[in-house]
Amino acid sequence: MFKTNGIFVQCVFGERKGASIFFYSRNNMASFKTNYLLVCFSFMVSTLSVKACVRTVEAAVPEELKAGYIISEVNLQHCLNNTHLELTTSDPDFAIQQDGLLYAIHSTTIHSGERAFVIWLQDQQSHQKWKIDVTLSVEHNMVKREVNLKRSKRRWRPLPFSIRENDFPPFPKEIQQVQSDSSQNYDIIYKIYGQGVNLPPIGLFSVVPETGMLKVHRAVDREQIAEYKFFAEAVSTDGVKRDRDLDITVKVEDENDNRPEFTDVVVLSVPEHSEIGAIVGQVNATDRDEPGTLFTQMAYKIISSTDLFSIQSETGIMYTASTALDRETKDTYELTVEATDCKGQHYGLSNTGTVRIVLTDINDNPPTFKANKYEAKVEENQKDVLILRIPVEDKDLFNTSNWKAKFVIKKGNENGNFRIETDPVTNEGLLYVVKPFDYEKNKIVKLEVAAENEAELVGTKSTWATVPVDVNVINVDEGPEFETPNLFLRIKENEPNGTLIGIYKALDPETKSSDGIKYYKISDPASWIQVEKNTGKLLVAGNMDRESSFVTNGMYNITVNAVDQSSKTGTGTVEIYLEDENDNNPIITNKDLVICEHYGQLGYVKVEAEDKDAEPLSSPFVFSFPKDHDKNWKITNEKATSMHLEQATELPTGTYNVPVIIGDQQGKGEQQIVTVRICKCISGQCVASQTSAALGVWGILALLLAIALLLLLCILLTCFCGKKKEKVDLDNGAEAVLIKSNTEGPGEEVMAPNFKMSAQQTALEQESQFLQQSGGGLQDIRLSDFQNVNNVYGSQTLGSGMQNDPSSFLSATNSTFQTNYGQQFGSGIQHYADKNGTSIWRTNGLVIDQKLNGFVTEHNDRFAEDISHVYGFEGRGSFAGSVGCCSDLNDDSGIEFINTLGPKFRTLAQVCTKK
Repeated sequence: MFKTNGIFVQCVFGERKGASIFFYSRNNMASFKTNYLLVCFSFMVSTLSVKACVRTVEAAVPEELKAGYIISEVNLQHCLNNTHLELTTSDPDFAIQQDGLLYAIHSTTIHSGERAFVIWLQDQQSHQKWKIDVTLSVEHNMVKREVNLKRSKRRWRPLPFSIRENDFPPFPKEIQQVQSDSSQNYDIIYKIYGQGVNLPPIGLFSVVPETGMLKVHRAVDREQIAEYKFFAEAVSTDGVKRDRDLDITVKVEDENDNRPEFTDVVVLSVPEHSEIGAIVGQVNATDRDEPGTLFTQMAYKIISSTDLFSIQSETGIMYTASTALDRETKDTYELTVEATDCKGQHYGLSNTGTVRIVLTDINDNPPTFKANKYEAKVEENQKDVLILRIPVEDKDLFNTSNWKAKFVIKKGNENGNFRIETDPVTNEGLLYVVKPFDYEKNKIVKLEVAAENEAELVGTKSTWATVPVDVNVINVDEGPEFETPNLFLRIKENEPNGTLIGIYKALDPETKSSDGIKYYKISDPASWIQVEKNTGKLLVAGNMDRESSFVTNGMYNITVNAVDQSSKTGTGTVEIYLEDENDNNPIITNKDLVICEHYGQLGYVKVEAEDKDAEPLSSPFVFSFPKDHDKNWKITNEKATSMHLEQATELPTGTYNVPVIIGDQQGKGEQQIVTVRICKCISGQCVASQTSAALGVWGILALLLAIALLLLLCILLTCFCGKKKEKVDLDNGAEAVLIKSNTEGPGEEVMAPNFKMSAQQTALEQESQFLQQSGGGLQDIRLSDFQNVNNVYGSQTLGSGMQNDPSSFLSATNSTFQTNYGQQFGSGIQHYADKNGTSIWRTNGLVIDQKLNGFVTEHNDRFAEDISHVYGFEGRGSFAGSVGCCSDLNDDSGIEFINTLGPKFRTLAQVCTKK
């Protein structure tokens, strides 16, 4: 095992041996004798004080330790002065409490079956130290030792030793020697590695390989590195490691080589006029020396000459020492404070710092006026005008609540004529007139104004200052004034025109006379009032109806203007209260009502009414029936403005007009009709009823009316068809027309062989004659019409070899007759497609032959009404059926009005018109 090699001494106290210690002297044996006596004496004291303190602790623990695992309870009762012990461990995974409880503070593992560390005890008062060695063994290893009855050798670890910082040369210096037990059997070479050796700071420590002597090569600074940890190993000359590595800890002993330091200027504050002993703040100086030692314990004192402040030496807390701290006199103090370590002893190091103490403001100065009295003037009848600025002075801190003034009118403003505010920029008082003065009533007004602060006064016996203010009213030539600004009148509504309801006069404020004053209306919304120009009399000029929209809560207002001879004016308001009269009857608001029919139940409707008059000339209403009512209805559930109109008997569906009399509280009312419809409902809505086969009285009347209208329609159509229509004589130019036959039959069959003629001759004659008859032009003839004719009569041989070929006919005609019959013939334009104007055939068989030949290839729907049709088809259906000679008319027979005769007659009309 390793051990230190130095000088061992043993002190004997009586019959008991003291502790054996290693003493290392850096000088010679002469000094050893002196140190020997000192060491024996000090250890005698420590041994007596720790005669029962434990030296070693051995414990069996699991290989894996969790955080919080309790290892042992160490008896510290007789260790040094156990009331002022500082307990530390050399292993950061373990800690010990003041009661001696040793436990793991981190989860850790016990490698190699054993783990050792040291508990350090230090008396904070005497700075004595004590060491307790702790050895932890894994549980299964302990069992094995008990079974084999073999005690394993415990490895010795030296105490951490120390070196002084800032040590003096020469270097290197020997500090400690380490040895291995294996040196008894082998030639050992010692090596070290770690911090200060091969790790920064490199080269600080070295070892003599043959002897194990450790050396330090230069001075160290504790403030940079407080301790160094490195390792030593023992290797035989053949290169084999003969012992486990030893971890070495070298502590750096602190020296008082650092002065206390202050931060930048320390700024503290305290309210002015504070009491003696008020805390100002705390001064803190720092020291880079080892914390918790005498070298970092400060003592403070004020070295500036002052009797206003004091400082507590141990804590650095500063206090006020006087009540004469006035911010308005001096608001900042700068003091020099000295801090000395070693509790201020003469050998301690010291330094100074600057402390700035700022006095904060309190409201100890009320605002003061710059003058003893203020005067102002204002013209009568003026308002909302600034008449005076009142300046004040305040010594407190600018633009704070202690400085900002607040003005109060203490006397003279009983009528509310004035308002005073503070100018936020100048802190002046602003005096306004908000209600006009009358010179004849007030020629001068005396005020008393006080100046206060937003904050209350503290730390002073002063009170708020006041100042008198005289306001002089200046006389001006005024306009007329009404005797009262608002004249109140109470009259009944509906007063007759010309009724005098009052007189509204104005007076000259100077002469108190109304002579020469004229009166005019400014506003009269309903034009109900007439104002006499010279006298101011108020006369009724219209029907003043209380229920009018111009009246609000019974009040009607007009504005009157009075003008004197100098054109000065005065304005007044007339408030007219209209008393209600019973001039309105109750009116039913919902006269059309619906009762949904329910089998076996009698329905009802809610009838509501209103009366524009006010109580007691309106509701509650009285509901009743006239004497001759039919007893089919009854009134139930009467309320102030409504009642239920209920069936007295079961009634069929239909519409009923029920007479009801509604009267107000005074009995004024009239008979009104309520229309009630009884019907079948879906979701509360009436649905159309099914047509009944049985006709009532109204059904029979509707049927007779329909028959009469049909007869009249037939007569009119007969007359129209009997008139001879003006015909257009188209000799050779007639085409695409029908021959009038006045028959519903298919007509005579036209045979194609009867109209044989050469196509060229036919075309030339047709063109010349047609252009003469039609005015030289033809348009809007569609080829589809030709096709329809072809479809009816089939394919025929039309002479001269023209069979189903209209092109031969078209090519023979004039070049203006194009295949599209919608083009022009010559220069004249005439609508030739009107079937009503060309309903008579004026041409011979040649023309028909040419027409049929030209329509062979045209569309079916072109001029479909201009050719003959198959039997039973006339272009479109007619709801009225055929009326003979009128079948070729282009109207709808004029019976559309049937659709407006009601649902019952509509069904009847449909039955009558179907064929």
